[in-house]
Amino acid sequence: MTDVRLPTYFISHGGGPWPYMTGEFRRNFDRLEQSLVEMRAELHDLPKAVLVVSGHWEEQGFAISSGARPGMVYDYYGFPEYLYRISYGAPGSPELARHVQDVLRTADIATKLDPTRGFDHGTFSIMKPLYPGEDIPLVQLSLDAGLDPALHLALGRALAPLRDEGVLIIGSGLSYHNLGAMRGTGGYEPSRQFDAWLQQTLIHASPKERAERLIQWEQAPLARAAHPREDHLIPLMVAVGAAENEPGAVTYHQTDFAGGLTASSFRFGNPPTA
Repeated sequence: MTDVRLPTYFISHGGGPWPYMTGEFRRNFDRLEQSLVEMRAELHDLPKAVLVVSGHWEEQGFAISSGARPGMVYDYYGFPEYLYRISYGAPGSPELARHVQDVLRTADIATKLDPTRGFDHGTFSIMKPLYPGEDIPLVQLSLDAGLDPALHLALGRALAPLRDEGVLIIGSGLSYHNLGAMRGTGGYEPSRQFDAWLQQTLIHASPKERAERLIQWEQAPLARAAHPREDHLIPLMVAVGAAENEPGAVTYHQTDFAGGLTASSFRFGNPPTA
């Protein structure tokens, strides 16, 4: 246990293996990278381990990566060959995986351990700039494939005690995720309007209203245009549930991502004091 309660985060993790790239495409992520550097600074050296709920891992039920030395999952396509040989070498933590399983069991949430699951790009794309030393124990937690927002809010509530134990909880997805529209101009207005709804919901709504609005997220302006499938939005529910009664704040906001898309990341709970 620590005497500090860590905040939780929802991070828009960007595209593919961007931290390992060079050139013009890499420049799209400069502001996201800076936000992750600032996040590391505001957390000081307090996190003892990181638990990432990635929008790139779905199971029937919930699964926890439990290997001591996780490999890599190259879950992207169309990139240069060398990007399928990169490695993020942080250790896993079988001990933390079992502890997470026990914590969830007390809340009647069943999980299974997966000793073979590697780090997908929803995890290593943020961890590389956040903890480039690759030395902080790292565990992934899957989504439930039903993508029920209320269930994932409940998952977050059950995980909340880990924040007092030095475990940093991150939901990794994207505030806007419509790959088809990203290739043209069709995403500009949906990303802007849905982001405005997120800002109102996450920062200005009361805790009770925030949860209610997230459960009914499809009622947001242009919701399905922003998220034709909600796999990249549902990690947000876990981060909010784990800090349900605490304030939300923007940690990253960009209105010209990929030429004109709006994207944001959020923190829930106050940053720790030094």
